[in-house]
Amino acid sequence: MARAIMLQGTGSSVGKSLLVTGLARALARRGLAVRPFKPQNMSNNAAVTADGGEIGRAQWLQALAAGVPPVVHMNPVLLKPESDTGAQIVVQGKIWGRAKARELQELKPKLLPAVLESFERLKGEAEIVLVEGAGSASELNLRRHDIANMGFAAAAAVPVVLVGDIDRGGVIASLVGTGKVLPPEDAARIKGFIVNLMRGDPELFSEGMAAIARMTGWQPLGLVPFFEGARRLPAEDAFELAERQALDSDGHLRIVVPQLGRIANFDDLDPLEQEPAVALALVPPGRPLPPADLVILPGSKATLADLAQLRQEGWDHDILAHHRRGGRVLGLCGGYQMLGRWIADPSGIEGPPDVVPGLGLLEVTTTLTPEKRLEAVEGVSLPEGTPFQGYEMHVGETTGPDRQRPLLRLSTGEEEGAVSADGLVAGSYAHGLFADDRQRALWLRRLGAAPSGIDYRGGVEATLDALAGHLERHLDIDALLRIAR
Repeated sequence: MARAIMLQGTGSSVGKSLLVTGLARALARRGLAVRPFKPQNMSNNAAVTADGGEIGRAQWLQALAAGVPPVVHMNPVLLKPESDTGAQIVVQGKIWGRAKARELQELKPKLLPAVLESFERLKGEAEIVLVEGAGSASELNLRRHDIANMGFAAAAAVPVVLVGDIDRGGVIASLVGTGKVLPPEDAARIKGFIVNLMRGDPELFSEGMAAIARMTGWQPLGLVPFFEGARRLPAEDAFELAERQALDSDGHLRIVVPQLGRIANFDDLDPLEQEPAVALALVPPGRPLPPADLVILPGSKATLADLAQLRQEGWDHDILAHHRRGGRVLGLCGGYQMLGRWIADPSGIEGPPDVVPGLGLLEVTTTLTPEKRLEAVEGVSLPEGTPFQGYEMHVGETTGPDRQRPLLRLSTGEEEGAVSADGLVAGSYAHGLFADDRQRALWLRRLGAAPSGIDYRGGVEATLDALAGHLERHLDIDALLRIAR
C-alpha cells in the first residue's frame, strides 16, 4: 500500500504547489514511484492529459517532476471560473456541469466518491502520493462539505503537514492560529509544519520555529528560503500575473497582452518572457495597450465575457489602431475566436443564447458547441513547414474564408487556424506553440528579432532539478517520509 501525505496551507499562495512539485522531483530522484494528487483545484490554466482529459497546470507540472505521464486522476475535480460567482466543473478530466458558488458547496458530497476513486487508483501504482490541499485549512465555513482539505484528509485517513508563508508576515499566528481554530479531530491530523518563502537570514527565525513547535506540538520540517527559479516554471494562478504586468527587458521586440478577466492557459506566454530579444507586457484593466510589434489575445475561459471586457476597456480600439499602423495580432484559442466577424452561442454555453460581433480582423465566424476538443497535436506551421508540438483545449467550431489560409497543418492532415489577407493577423486553437523552440524561433524571425537558442523545456527540467536540490537542503525529507502513511 502506497504511503501518502498531504500539504495544506494557512492560506492561498503559501507555496503548496511548488513544494509538492519539488518534493515530487526529489523523491523520484531517490528512486520512489511518486504520484501527485490534488482533490479539488480551481484554475483556468489547465493541461491536456495522456488519457485525454484535462487537469490543473500545477498537477501537470508535478507529474513532469515525478517523471510520469499526467492523468486525470491527479486532479479529479477541477473548477474553472466563468464568472465571479460561478464555475465549470470538470470531473476526472471531463465537463460534469456548472454551478454557482453556493450550489457548488451542496454538490461537493456528490463529487467525493470520484475523488476517493482517483486517489485509490494512484495509490495502486505509487509508493508515495503527494497530496496538495487548496486555499486555507481553516475555512470552517466550508468544512461541512469540504473535499479539498481536511474533509479529504479525514475521508482518506491521510496525515497533514501545514505550510505557512513567512514572506507575507504573521506566520507564527497563522500556523498556531490554524491549529487553534480547527476542530480537535482535524487539528490532530496535522503532524508537522513548514515555513515557506523565507527571505534573508534563516537564523533570524530559529526562535520562531521553536515557538511554533512548542505551541502546537507539531514537528518542524524546515524553513524554506524563497526559490528564485520559480519564475521559470509555468504559473497556475492568474493573480500571479500581477507580478508580471510590466516586465523590464532590454528586448527591442515589444509584445503586449491584454490581461483578460478569465484569461486561460496563460503559460503560453512564459517562453516569450525568457527571450532576451522580447519585452513582454501584460496590461491590466484600466490601462491602454501601449505601442507594440505584436499584440497577443490569449486564451479565455469565458470568451464572450472577456470580449465584452475588452470593449469596455477600450482595448478593441487600441488593437484596431495597432493593426491600421501595420502591427501584427495573434489570437490563441478564445483570442482567435474574438478576432472573427462574430461568435454565436446558440446552446447557451456561456450564458443566454446570443450572437456577438467580434473584432472583425479575421474573416471567420465561430459557433460555440457543447463538445470540447482535448488532445495533443503536432504538425508544421505554414508556409515554412517548421515543426511544432502543442495541444488543443476548446469548445467551438470556426469557419470562414480566412481558413483557406491556415496557420498550421496537423500531422493528421487537418489544416488549422487562419491568417488574414494582409498577413498581419493570425489565429489558432493550438496552445504551447512558443514552448516549442522551433516555433518560437520562427515567430521571432518573422518579427525581425534574433532567437536566443534557449532550450525552454530543458530549462524547465533543469529548474525542477534545482528546486528538488533546494528542498533537499532546507527540508527534513526523511522526517516527512516517516510522517507519511
